[in-house]
Amino acid sequence: MATASQSPPEAGSAPRVIKLQAIPLTREAFAPFGEVVEPAEDGVAFGAEDAALDLTQGTPRVYIMRLRDRPLGFDRITHHARVTQCLGAVGGQPWFLGVAPPSLVQGDGGDDDDEGVPRGAAGQRYRPPEPGAVRVFVMEGAVVVKLHAGTWHAGPLFAQPCMDFFNLELQDTNVVDHTTHNFAQSDGAVFEIEDAHS
Repeated sequence: MATASQSPPEAGSAPRVIKLQAIPLTREAFAPFGEVVEPAEDGVAFGAEDAALDLTQGTPRVYIMRLRDRPLGFDRITHHARVTQCLGAVGGQPWFLGVAPPSLVQGDGGDDDDEGVPRGAAGQRYRPPEPGAVRVFVMEGAVVVKLHAGTWHAGPLFAQPCMDFFNLELQDTNVVDHTTHNFAQSDGAVFEIEDAHS
């Protein structure tokens, strides 16, 4: 398992490559990062198997997101503090998502709170994710993942040249609530996914 760098990498040094084995998606394994939505029979009442969404901080937006050339590696990871984003592949082809636990810092927001703790795009305070906390999940078939607010995520990533994804977020998520951590710059690390599907 990787450990985080204690100081920024030296200028000009190549980042270390951290290889991650993809974890099969289960409700239990994904619980620290979000919830898993699987097919259910029509007419079943809302219950514990359903995702708890928070779309209260803006106008919801659902769309089909076409992505191209998203190879199985990353050096950046992003979080959204104001929404429980949902993602699922159209057609159910395998895809991958790098994740790290939410690291939002709770407080009254005063200027003196948590000195040295960065602020994100939406004004939230957060602690940067540790490289050793990053996991990668492989999603297959008819499944949607709901990310907890603040869950760090890299992807969707996939082996195909192009894939379409259902995406539920807020209409301005990528404008005002898109905080990114650069592992290569801050931690001297990049991630590669070991794909058992290739």
